[in-house]
Amino acid sequence: MSLSHTDALYIGVSTKMYMGYAQSLAWLEQLVKEVDARPALAAGRVVPFVIPSFPVLPAAAELMAGSPLVLGAQNCGWADGPWTGEVSPSMLAELGVELVEIGHAERRQHFAETDAIVALKVRAAVEHGLTPLLCVGEELRCEPAEAAALVFASVEAAVAADWSLAGRIVLAYEPIWAIGADEPASAAYVSEVVAALRAQLAPYGLAGLPVIYGGSAKPGLLPQLSGVSGLFLGRFAHDPVNFGRVLDEALALPI
Repeated sequence: MSLSHTDALYIGVSTKMYMGYAQSLAWLEQLVKEVDARPALAAGRVVPFVIPSFPVLPAAAELMAGSPLVLGAQNCGWADGPWTGEVSPSMLAELGVELVEIGHAERRQHFAETDAIVALKVRAAVEHGLTPLLCVGEELRCEPAEAAALVFASVEAAVAADWSLAGRIVLAYEPIWAIGADEPASAAYVSEVVAALRAQLAPYGLAGLPVIYGGSAKPGLLPQLSGVSGLFLGRFAHDPVNFGRVLDEALALPI
């Protein structure tokens, strides 16, 4: 199913490869408790999601059964078949995955993923009922209008100019220069970039596309943002209490 509801706030976290198997499951148990302690999440206005490493997915799906938490995967292949070492979108869907992270800067830099590969993965994910969490962001800090133009070009390439496909995704705006930094990009900068991006998407009927911010995101940032659809958290949410704090911030925002 598609998760790209324009009126929802998305709060999620990826563990990347920071945790082992047992540690991941212990962490997930605590994360589920944080979510279940907030019954208001059942209304669906705030959508929490978690993206653990591949080997954890089956156990994670069991742990999360009955919880509002949405399960995501950190990557996917673009087809079934002779692709050694890849994980197909069809298998992810079978495992209960609903969201798949595609195009992260680390994949592009260290695994040589091109725009063409990202586009294949986005289409394959959608065709198998998964929502792509498309990661986009400028390499170097620049003026907000320039950053928005670079991000728009990344989105256009990822959907191969098929704007109907773009309506099925959630964008994770992650300025590359802010990933792993001590502090996130400023709230003013992020808000300006997202506003300019929405203006560029508007002619395609996509001004309301969910755009969440990632890049050293942490508690306290969300209430300062304007026009942003949530946060994609990293190491700050490896403490489940911090994840709960950001959920509270999202729930407290006016509808």
